[in-house]
Amino acid sequence: MNIAIDAGNSRIKWGVHDGTGWLDSGVLATADVAWLSEAADEWPADARVMVCNVAGSEVAATLSALLAGRHARVSFLHASAEACGVRNTYEFPGQLGADRWAALIGARALLEHACLVVCAGTATTVDLLDADGVFRGGLILPGFDLMRAALADNTAQLPLADGVFRSEPRNTMDAIVSGCLQAQLGAVERMFAAIATAPGARCLLTGGAAAPLAAHLKIPFQLADNLILNGLVRYAESR
Repeated sequence: MNIAIDAGNSRIKWGVHDGTGWLDSGVLATADVAWLSEAADEWPADARVMVCNVAGSEVAATLSALLAGRHARVSFLHASAEACGVRNTYEFPGQLGADRWAALIGARALLEHACLVVCAGTATTVDLLDADGVFRGGLILPGFDLMRAALADNTAQLPLADGVFRSEPRNTMDAIVSGCLQAQLGAVERMFAAIATAPGARCLLTGGAAAPLAAHLKIPFQLADNLILNGLVRYAESR
């Protein structure tokens, strides 16, 4: 039995996996991390716990404290040079974000072809994984909501826009929303071009902000809701 916890900047996702499928799962705001103890009380005490944390040392300390009294086997994922059929070619492999590493491991388990792994959340990450399981590099850019907030916070006359996507926007709200989405889509589609001719190549899209991108992507893609959690389980089972 494995418990996977993905602690991101905005949300914490968790799931209980029995080796064949998810028995239970949940999500809460990262600011409410202490409330995870209520879910943890229901988890099997002998389960292995694998954590991916990119929310900082304070969240890591809180998770460690609330899990320590309940589970003897708790591990935090850190990127390495190789794991689960994925080879990490980052200049300094250990500096790759744990969430990106987990997503790459999850992607390799899901798809043997070349793929572009896109995690859309507070930040958007766009990572290339070739058919041999080699991570060839990737991008980090502000997520869609962060882009909108940056315009609202740092300009005198632009609001936190709540417009709609249009190919030719004709009002300020739509112009902001469309511009931020086009920036996201452009980064994804430009990166996909590197593997577009590879057999079976596709984009795997995950994260809380995936839906707006999925509505407008013009490349082969599939939604993979639990990609990071699946990667955590695969890594735990490989140890």
